[in-house]
Amino acid sequence: SQIHNNTMMKSVLSIALLLASANAFTTQPVALAPASTRAIHSTQQRSIVVLNASKNKQKIASRTKWAETRGYGTPDSDASDGSGAGSAPKLIIAGAPASGKGTQCEIIKEKYGVVHLSTGDMLRAAVAAGTDVGKQAKDFMDAGKLVPDEVIIGVVKDRLDESDCVESGWLLDGFPRTPAQAEALADAGVTADCFIFLNVPDEVLVERVVGRRTDPETGKIYHMTFSPPTDEDILARLEQRSDDTEEKVKVRLEQFHANVDAVKGSYTDISVEVDGTQKPEEVSATVMKSIESVLA
Repeated sequence: SQIHNNTMMKSVLSIALLLASANAFTTQPVALAPASTRAIHSTQQRSIVVLNASKNKQKIASRTKWAETRGYGTPDSDASDGSGAGSAPKLIIAGAPASGKGTQCEIIKEKYGVVHLSTGDMLRAAVAAGTDVGKQAKDFMDAGKLVPDEVIIGVVKDRLDESDCVESGWLLDGFPRTPAQAEALADAGVTADCFIFLNVPDEVLVERVVGRRTDPETGKIYHMTFSPPTDEDILARLEQRSDDTEEKVKVRLEQFHANVDAVKGSYTDISVEVDGTQKPEEVSATVMKSIESVLA
């Protein structure tokens, strides 16, 4: 009996020492819970693990579906290497007047779901919204002055920070136009994944512009050489824009060439040059292949 009592005493002392040691390293006292309570806690922990795993699985499935609808690889495998591939695409497209930017922008927008942005649209939206940079832009516009680069960059930066651009990606159409704008855009922290340049010779551009006509009733654009209307009534009412003359388009092309090389130089590492004299579907195929290669 004495031996049994000594053994029991040692067991109690051992347990007391263990509890004291545990309490020394935690802010909450440690107590022995009944076996039934420990079983409940264990079951709850397993339930939490299963729930978290289920949530992670749903999250991965959602991200995978998002990526697949945009033609990307699996986001998790892409993200694991830290390259950033699989994130929302950030694109810039450049080209002279009548180079086919409008057509390609529509195709890119349809393919990737990006937000298509032009400076004119962004300026008008900022002015209408009454943002700080929008108010600054309005002052210059109302005075008949050119909106300075720093204000335009502010408008662009604000627009790119909006949720739709962050979540879906963006396509800057014809911007930046000058090396100063490209530098200011970089200083503002705006970077792109791909810079697409549609290369078309001047003589082809002049022919494209000079032959353009607009139906004033429907707004549809025709071309007297490439896509003339078959209806005589439509043909009779077509109008030519005042700046779609050979003299004026050559002036616009001179302004374009004065800056384009320097702008392209700002995006050497991500620049892709595409032959814009091909058929629209052939140009599109090349553009898509180029975008896929940089986003892969």
